[in-house]
Amino acid sequence: MVARNSLDLTCSRRGQPPRGDDGEQRNAMPPRPGRSCGSLGLLWNFIFNKPCNTRPAGPVPVRRLTRAELEAAPDRSLYRLGHSTMLLKLRGGFWLTDPVFCERASPVQWAGPKRFHEPPIALENLPPIRGVILSHDHYDHLDRHAIKHLAKAAEVFLAPHGVGDRLLRWGVPTEKVHQFGWWQGIELDGLNLTATPAQHFSGRGWNDRNRTLWASWVISDAEVRVFFSGDSGYFAGFKQIGERFGPFDVTLMETGAYDAQWPLVHMHPEETIQAHIDLQGRVLVPIHNGTFDLAMHAWDEPFERVAVLSRQRGIQLSTPLIGERLDLNAPHQGLAWWRELG
Repeated sequence: MVARNSLDLTCSRRGQPPRGDDGEQRNAMPPRPGRSCGSLGLLWNFIFNKPCNTRPAGPVPVRRLTRAELEAAPDRSLYRLGHSTMLLKLRGGFWLTDPVFCERASPVQWAGPKRFHEPPIALENLPPIRGVILSHDHYDHLDRHAIKHLAKAAEVFLAPHGVGDRLLRWGVPTEKVHQFGWWQGIELDGLNLTATPAQHFSGRGWNDRNRTLWASWVISDAEVRVFFSGDSGYFAGFKQIGERFGPFDVTLMETGAYDAQWPLVHMHPEETIQAHIDLQGRVLVPIHNGTFDLAMHAWDEPFERVAVLSRQRGIQLSTPLIGERLDLNAPHQGLAWWRELG
């Protein structure tokens, strides 16, 4: 393993996003010019002018999991359960990122983006969860039904400022909720977990935009370090995170739901690659794809583009099946499974 600098878990106001007079959170980096992702024209195109290839032609392959299998798995195992929901086994405990198990990433379950595949294991069949790690409060990252179940099944919830308040309103006990600003972290069971900057936005309705914070996360288990991007546009913060916490053994990087019409809040594959390089990452695992139809690009385009770019830049890419185990000590390449579906 690569030698590391020691983790700095001190709380720093320098990394906090500024708030406006209206109380909204702000990104640390000034936005690049581009059309607003809230424009009516964009919404019209999304509803009425969507290409026909934004959903797979056949079923997405899923490797089914059982609780017994997960409990028997060795430490430093990682499973992608779909979209940005990752299950990590570290130091004998299970950690979930952005748990979404609902059928639709939507405020209602009769409309909105529908899953391409079922989770490889049902929410009710998961082993006891040591902790839940949240990046922000959008519907494709924060599933109220899952949180209400995990309120009893999980021991701790790590959330950016304001997101934890939502959890409290949904019935998660106060003693389980820990809220963080950027560069703030906690040590639990010998793991160091730190909320780090991202460039995104937040909100679950028309009147709460940017009232809660968004973040990426650094997860450190001794000499093994994992970066979880959450959602983010490309910005200088990736290089700052890499200088402060890198190098990373595995980066779980947003690669999907991008568009030229919303350049500020999601990364195109070229930007994902550059962010991985900025972070001093070794193995890149593309996430935020393959589960929901959230953009105008072909459903498999993120996989194909990031695969081509990785080969061109000499970057080690890992694309495990949904539900397939990834060994964080020695991640395998995985298959180009998306090419079988069309």
